[in-house]
Amino acid sequence: MKFHVRGSNIEVTDALRDYVEKKLSRLTRYFHSTDQTDAHISLTVLKDGHKVEVTIGFPNYMVRAEEQTEDMYASIDLVLQKLERQIRKYKTKVNRKSRQAENYLRSQLAEAVNTTATSLATIEEEEEEIEIVRTKRFNLKPMDTEEAILQMEMLGHNFFVFSQADTQQTSVVYRRKDGKYGLISPEA
Repeated sequence: MKFHVRGSNIEVTDALRDYVEKKLSRLTRYFHSTDQTDAHISLTVLKDGHKVEVTIGFPNYMVRAEEQTEDMYASIDLVLQKLERQIRKYKTKVNRKSRQAENYLRSQLAEAVNTTATSLATIEEEEEEIEIVRTKRFNLKPMDTEEAILQMEMLGHNFFVFSQADTQQTSVVYRRKDGKYGLISPEA
C-alpha cells in the first residue's frame, strides 16, 4: 500500500507518518493484492481539535472515513476503527449474498458439470492426446461484475468464474495484460 500523508496547519513529522502508516497497514490483511492501493491521509489542526481524513482505493472498492478529536493519535485510531467496520460490513454483505444463492447455484453447477463432462467425453474420443491433470470444483455465486472482480483480486487469481446476478448466466472476468479487466459472457 502506498501512503500519501499531507498536513494542513501541522508539520507531518517522521514519528507521526510512521504511526499513520503502521496503523493503516493493518487494513492490508483484508485484501490479497494491495500493491497498487493508494491511501490518501489528510491531517488537519483546527481551533477545536485534530481532524484525520482517510481515503483508500482498494481494487474496485473505496473506503473513506474521517474523525475529529482533541488528540491527533486518538483521531487516527478512531479512523482506523471506522475503516475496519466498513470493510467488514462490505465483506459480510458480499458473503451473505453468495450464501443465499448457494442452493440455486448447486443445481445450476451440477447441470453445467454434466454438460461439460459430456462435451469432454466427446473431445476425448476425438483426440486421445488431451490429458486433464487436475479438476477443481467450486460453487458459482450470483454477483455483479464489480463483486466478481473484487473476489478475483482477493483470491489473487487472473480470472474468476461467476453467475451474473441479473441474468443468471455464467460469466468470466479476467485481468488483461494491460492491467485492465475483461468480461466473457454468453450471447443471449
